[in-house]
Amino acid sequence: MSDSNEVGKIGWIDMTVDDAPGVRDFYKAVVGWETDDVDTGGYSDYVMKMPVSGEGVAGVCHARGSNAELPSGWLIYIVVAYVEASAAACTSNGGRIVVEPRGLAGGRFCVVADPGGSIAALYQP
Repeated sequence: MSDSNEVGKIGWIDMTVDDAPGVRDFYKAVVGWETDDVDTGGYSDYVMKMPVSGEGVAGVCHARGSNAELPSGWLIYIVVAYVEASAAACTSNGGRIVVEPRGLAGGRFCVVADPGGSIAALYQP
């Protein structure tokens, strides 16, 4: 996740896919990103990094384990103050919860769909 915990900021972006190594290699070749493996217990997901600074800018994850229920494709993580309150506001404003609030990276997150059907994650540091 981003070092910034400012509410409303896009704090991270990643994707969940069936062929994480293939997608990792695609972005290495097309964008020039470097990678680090992230051990997820029996397999690795990947942090995609800027080639010069080494700053992590995105993740490529396998569609299994805790990511099995996440939709395929790029997913932005928007920083919120309280994930449960934001999840409740989502449903009361015409959206739906795709993944219920749970722990992630020392904080909490959930995945929501807005009334138009677009998917985003909400992340509370």
